[in-house]
Amino acid sequence: MPRFFIDSPCEPGGLVTVAGEDARHIAKSLRMREGEPLDLCDGLGTDYHCEIDSLSPDAVTVRVLSEEPTRTEPHTLVTLIQSLPKADKMDFVMQKAVEMGASRMVPMLSARCISRPDAKAAAKKAERWQKIASEAAKQCGRGILPQVAPVTEFRRAIEDAARHGEVILFYEGGGAPLTELVSEKTERLSILIGPEGGFAPEEVELAKSLGAKTATLGPRILRTETAPIAALAAIMLLTGNLAD
Repeated sequence: MPRFFIDSPCEPGGLVTVAGEDARHIAKSLRMREGEPLDLCDGLGTDYHCEIDSLSPDAVTVRVLSEEPTRTEPHTLVTLIQSLPKADKMDFVMQKAVEMGASRMVPMLSARCISRPDAKAAAKKAERWQKIASEAAKQCGRGILPQVAPVTEFRRAIEDAARHGEVILFYEGGGAPLTELVSEKTERLSILIGPEGGFAPEEVELAKSLGAKTATLGPRILRTETAPIAALAAIMLLTGNLAD
């Protein structure tokens, strides 16, 4: 079923206009016609089952038939704080993090990051990552549009995360098994992933002093683009968010 995000909630029986790129996709790429069904999502966790009332190349009007809570959103809110990797690896990380259920992503500058864009380049990259996240949310049927924060320095990222819930730093130097830190009762969690060279020891100590706990993902050293996917998959399983 084709599915698109809208900017605000709507009411069953009402008409909603889809414009811009989404309208062109419906009319030209999908070649949909009047009377065909499609779904809309308000980005706040509600899906709307609709049918096309009229369409043109730049605007599609749909009639809302019914609504229901989105079934795809995890009940555990996970923020991925990912150290900047080299090249275009972050594109992959952002896409897969959304697919795995992350609610927010924070690109982070840590001590061993090789990629260190200036302010202008960082802003441009964050804009690109938000577009990738939005497209991934559409593709996998998310009920929200996960947000990508601006590129953030290590200490600031930890302090912000600690104010909003539990924080876990994944560290190749050792830590607790994830099964001891996460359960079905976990409601909000931030996870930190290091760059290609890992976290510096002083960063780990700073994170601990600010309330973070260290954890491992097993005996193998995972690549920086693999670790967040493995971590999110494990967290979703342990919190009961991979069940039907």
